Amino acid sequence: MAYLFDTDAISELLRPRPLPLYLKWLRGIPREDQFTSAVVIGELYKGAFRSPARDRHLANIQERVLPAVTVIPYDTATAMVYGDLCAQLEERGKPLADADLQIAATAVYHNLELVTGNLRHFARITALHCCPVLAEARQ
Repeated sequence: MAYLFDTDAISELLRPRPLPLYLKWLRGIPREDQFTSAVVIGELYKGAFRSPARDRHLANIQERVLPAVTVIPYDTATAMVYGDLCAQLEERGKPLADADLQIAATAVYHNLELVTGNLRHFARITALHCCPVLAEARQ
């Protein structure tokens, strides 16, 4: 199985003391099965530019995050999946924020399991498979 890491899943690894259970699980995932979305990288950059520790966070992205995962671009094929998911959720009265839907669409389109601590948040997307390891590690 290959995985797409959500923003919170990557941010957890940048904490001074990441969750041990999550780290143990991650060590068992081959590098070639670790992906994230360009949308996630954008969220990380947004957080870095807002932070008083801007330079440290920017360095973490450049030196720790980008070398560790394959970044999947947000392209027109993924945008079509996004549009479909967005329409479905709006019809059911359960919309999600655009960035979250773009991340989910990336996972769905590329048939990747989403690693996120926000399981309830993403559960409304039936085509999306979520990995519960981060949520379980937080309990």
